Amino acid sequence: MKCVVTVLSVLAMAVGLSGCISAPIEMTPQTAQRLQSLPPIRFLLTFDDGPNASSFFNPSLQVLDALAVNPIEPGIKAVFFVQTRAPRAGGSEVGKTVMRREHAEGHILGFHTATPWHSNHRSLNAQELEQTLANGSADIAAITGTPPNLVRPPFWNYDKRTFAAYQQHGMHVVLTDLSANDGKIWGYNLSLRRRSHMVRELSVLREKIAAGELPAVEGAIPVVVTFHDINRYTARHAQEYLQILIDSARETGMTTAAKPFYDDQAELQRAVMARTVTTSSEPVNLPGFWNWWWDGDSH
Repeated sequence: MKCVVTVLSVLAMAVGLSGCISAPIEMTPQTAQRLQSLPPIRFLLTFDDGPNASSFFNPSLQVLDALAVNPIEPGIKAVFFVQTRAPRAGGSEVGKTVMRREHAEGHILGFHTATPWHSNHRSLNAQELEQTLANGSADIAAITGTPPNLVRPPFWNYDKRTFAAYQQHGMHVVLTDLSANDGKIWGYNLSLRRRSHMVRELSVLREKIAAGELPAVEGAIPVVVTFHDINRYTARHAQEYLQILIDSARETGMTTAAKPFYDDQAELQRAVMARTVTTSSEPVNLPGFWNWWWDGDSH
């Protein structure tokens, strides 16, 4: 499995270093007209792979600080998909402390992994999968008081077997609409095209919104955005990323809600539940190269 992870990491880094970002899709008069009759969008922030276990300028804590205090919307709440037993994440004392703070500050803890590594759930046999789901549920319940009802499969990869196992544990799969492509932790993890990338991705999503493909929840359309709070670059630029999302919406002709992010846990929970995958056969769109990587293999 380590070899697979290494290959995927190298490929992800190569994709990030090569090629150009396509130009944004030009908005047509038809799209502009359709958007006028639709609710505004609201960014639903999610973070994968944390918490960071570092005791030196911990990036997960930096992200929490930026969400709590920023010039755009103080008190932003997010969903953190955590690795509860990874030694460099939630399996450490520092990681447990970070997760406790995330919960105390009103964020939602979702499940990502409960193995020592970032293991693909599809690579686990039935007993291993059951054990990791039970462990992850227990770990998160020990902090929040209730088992998690949200899961983001590692590498975005699931099939009918793992999907059914998630459901048996009361977990609902959450994917994403936009990704910062910041999952590269070691080596080159800069994002020199972070602004142009987000503008392009949001222009693509805008067409789906105009076509009525995204649901509205309480007067706004939740747009799921994915970052990685264990990435130090992301942490240092967290407030900038918030502004980039606002600017990208404006540049692509999208209207944001009066509160462009979620700042209430219950409201966040209702919004994210509306964006979960309902069946294992439901067509999905994955970020970056993952559609190509798992094409015909995921579901």
